[in-house]
Amino acid sequence: MELIDDDGDLFGVVNVVDALVVLLVLAVGVAGVALVFSDDPEPEPDLDSTYATLDMGTQPAYVVGEINEGDTYSPNGVSTMTVTDVHLTPRGNGIGVTLRVELEGELDGGSIAYGDAPLRLGRSLSLDTDRYTLDGQIRAVGDGDALEREETTVVLRDTLATADAEEVSAGDEVRLAGRTVATVENVTQFATNNPDSRRVFVTATLETHRQDGDRRFGGSPVRRGQTVRLSTDDYTIDGQIERVGGRLQLGSASTRTVTLRMDDVREDMADALEPGMTEEAGGDTVARVTAVDTRPSLIIATGDNGSVNVVDHPIDREVTLTTELQVRETVSGPRFKGDPLRQGETVTIDLGTVTVRATVVNVSG
Repeated sequence: MELIDDDGDLFGVVNVVDALVVLLVLAVGVAGVALVFSDDPEPEPDLDSTYATLDMGTQPAYVVGEINEGDTYSPNGVSTMTVTDVHLTPRGNGIGVTLRVELEGELDGGSIAYGDAPLRLGRSLSLDTDRYTLDGQIRAVGDGDALEREETTVVLRDTLATADAEEVSAGDEVRLAGRTVATVENVTQFATNNPDSRRVFVTATLETHRQDGDRRFGGSPVRRGQTVRLSTDDYTIDGQIERVGGRLQLGSASTRTVTLRMDDVREDMADALEPGMTEEAGGDTVARVTAVDTRPSLIIATGDNGSVNVVDHPIDREVTLTTELQVRETVSGPRFKGDPLRQGETVTIDLGTVTVRATVVNVSG
């Protein structure tokens, strides 16, 4: 039997056109039933984004060197984290890392859910890339709580070994994982009471950021009295902040005539002190002895008959030195080796063959 005969009938029974019409009707019917009984498609999630500041703690240099702006991570199908800013500071023996990130997530009751949970201060977030994995805590959330990076000038004071102090110079940079985080703008050195050390005042520009209203560097607020560490290949400064903003103001240099006194000095040491002796530092004369007055120290002795007498000590001497000291004139008075020069204060002068620790008796102009 032919499939379609001469009259156009299918198997000689049904007209081909009628059969096609029936099949079309059946197809439409099946599609309609499927549409009626099928589930509605899931609506697309409503997404939004905001910003957050993440404290990633202290990280080793080999990890920090891989962190870059533009790094991304997605904990699920609707949430994405993108690094927008990387801020580094010294923190102990490691590198403190603070990140500004853009977080995209699903809106949930007017707030953004990132990784199926709301963004709350203190919440831990992971940043997992193909190069590194970090965990940090949220310190700020919102467009208005940006990680504001600023340059803050501070004056630091520290005491260094003489060899290290001589390495400090303007233009030195502190670099962490290839990024400059601090620059030395100016340095001034003074001799100290120890000939093997120098007091150093450094003006430095720090790459700081604002957190909770404070400028921060090295994990601590930048305030007077705080300690800041600056490390280079040649030296490390653990300096106390003397001033925030502005420049080093040490006053003008001048020479003051200062009278010093020492009591109970052994005779051999007293005899070693002579006019013309000096203390030198960095090629400059910071102290010069112009006169020496030596007298026996007085003691109270009891005679054989019970009498009380004031007599000369057989060995100890009272020594008065007249000196010329190089000082800095400040609004609070002259300073010698960075310390206030006042009556009653103790100063130390290294005269080469002998070190003098004496009390200031008088300071004249």
